[in-house]
Amino acid sequence: MAIAKSSMIKKCPECSSINLVIDESQGEVICKSCGLVLDESMVDFGQEWREFGSGEGQQQRRAGSPTSFAKFDMGTGTEVGTSSEVYKLGGAQRRKFMRLRKWQQRSVTSLERNLKYALVELRRVSSLLNIPPDVEEEAARIYRLAVTKGLVRGRSMESVVVGAIYIAARLFNLPRSLNEVTELTNTNKRDVGKTYRFIARELSIKMLPSGPIDYIPKFASKLNFSAETQTKAIEILKKAEAEELTSGRGPTGLAAAALYVASLISGEKRTQREIADVVSVTEVTIRNRYKEIIEKLNLDTMIEAAKKEKEKKVDKE
Repeated sequence: MAIAKSSMIKKCPECSSINLVIDESQGEVICKSCGLVLDESMVDFGQEWREFGSGEGQQQRRAGSPTSFAKFDMGTGTEVGTSSEVYKLGGAQRRKFMRLRKWQQRSVTSLERNLKYALVELRRVSSLLNIPPDVEEEAARIYRLAVTKGLVRGRSMESVVVGAIYIAARLFNLPRSLNEVTELTNTNKRDVGKTYRFIARELSIKMLPSGPIDYIPKFASKLNFSAETQTKAIEILKKAEAEELTSGRGPTGLAAAALYVASLISGEKRTQREIADVVSVTEVTIRNRYKEIIEKLNLDTMIEAAKKEKEKKVDKE
């Protein structure tokens, strides 16, 4: 017997005891205090066989892998024998099954053919951008909808695939800028921008704009900043938002400037050039945003105090 989970039945209605057990052999929930049977028709979700070898479990399963939008046939397609199985047959039977395989391949519709090539490209791009599986699945779903509604006509497959991935990343609040996506995938930024906006509009997908705070963990990790500097940068951006300094400015430039200011305060100084190379913005952008943040938030005194503290430590050493 096993102790009953609290999410199922919390206590006995007869004696209010919480000392409940599950009799798995009978499918019952029993109160150990008074013996009342609370449930006698439980479903056993465990497997119904025992495995004595490494390959037995796969052979005894009656269900395949779950459906997936990232597969052109949703993972539920069938195939007329594999090549290794066909060659085990005799001459006439082999020719028959090879002919059936050929006709099966020729009977693929244009939609399936498009999905077959596009989803391979989608997996390749997702790997380049280090996209998590959930985001990749959502991007495949968006691409499938776009193909079904005929939104890909007159557009390159690459731009639609990259646009679907960018939309999915935005929906999951994954910090990927359009510049970064197009540079890593070697696609035209203008084409991808027009394509993803068109698809989002036609499919009624609402995307919230990425904020500068979303980029802080990513950039801080690349620059090897400590958690203290990262937290300080987020605090600076929150104050900047309260002062309406973030409106009309690029999120990556603001994130870079906030990290630069935070590094000066925490003593983990990085040059503007180092940060600009990681964030893919110009030093001029970082300098302009830095000046605005310093002036509006009055952070001069904090930076000066951090410099003096660092000088004291150096003198002591």
